[in-house]
Amino acid sequence: MQQYDQSPDEENDELYEHHRIQVDKKQSMVRIDKFLMDRLANTSRNRLQKAIEDGFVKVNDQQIKTNYRIHPGDVIVIALPEPPRDTEVIPENIPLDIVYEDDTLLIVNKPAGMVVHPAHSNWTGTLVNALTYHLQNLPTMPDNEGRPGLVHRIDKDTSGLLVIAKTEKAMTHLAKQFFNHSIERTYYALVWGEPDPEDGTVDVNLGRGFKDRRITEAFPEGDYGRTAITHYKTLKQLRYVSLIQCNLETGRTHQIRAHMKYIGHPLFNDATYGGDRLVKGTKFSKYKSFVDNCFKIIPRQALHAKSLGFIHPKTEEFVQFDSELPEDFKQVLEKWEGYVNTID
Repeated sequence: MQQYDQSPDEENDELYEHHRIQVDKKQSMVRIDKFLMDRLANTSRNRLQKAIEDGFVKVNDQQIKTNYRIHPGDVIVIALPEPPRDTEVIPENIPLDIVYEDDTLLIVNKPAGMVVHPAHSNWTGTLVNALTYHLQNLPTMPDNEGRPGLVHRIDKDTSGLLVIAKTEKAMTHLAKQFFNHSIERTYYALVWGEPDPEDGTVDVNLGRGFKDRRITEAFPEGDYGRTAITHYKTLKQLRYVSLIQCNLETGRTHQIRAHMKYIGHPLFNDATYGGDRLVKGTKFSKYKSFVDNCFKIIPRQALHAKSLGFIHPKTEEFVQFDSELPEDFKQVLEKWEGYVNTID
């Protein structure tokens, strides 16, 4: 079964049929995840359950729950955001910004605009294409073919730090830390408005939107989606925008972007979550012109994965890596600081 997690920068919400299975007339009524486990290679029960929760598995053209029990004659269709494709990665000579490297792992600073791994509409030019050129024999996590070295990812238009595993032992060790939520991940974001309270925690389920599968939506009732926890802290208030620090306890798709929209403070110039318009401030032409100029400086969501902290797989000691804000982020921050100073 192909990896079903939709690329965070996916711009095509079409689904591609990967499997169509008709249940035998003599089949006993077992849970659908157990049934599919016996029939699909290279997958896991957790992966199947998530595919069902995200609406990629239908029975008789109807969405079902993970505890659905199949019936004789059922038609099961698995349709995913990526078309069927082999998992071969083509190495490409793309420069990497390497922050740290040893014989166990690599820390890279990904620029905004670079997709992390090959996926539909982005089979080349990705971080993984670059990694396979510069490094040989990178390990791959089970059920994650075509993504060597990766234990986590960030969105295409998010800049910042990623840890890459160079050995199977390192991959297992790091993956366990991500699973246990013990990795320290700090992001800097420029958001619209001034959060109240200034520091807080957003503990609201997130899941794929019902109307648009590309969007991650908040489900405060907890009846859909998966647990998602973001801790935020205001670093600088600039009247109409604020620089905040976010620390992730979980790692859901578009987590910070969706959580900040939910509390009314979408990321600056985040087109997917409503941050690419005037959310706060006046409608005067001078102010609108200023904001439009800021959008041109940072033509993406203002989000940067600033630091990573974890137990080193080899030394078993805690290590932490930090990065500078990229130039576009620094420039737009300086513009807002200057603007606020002129009106105070």
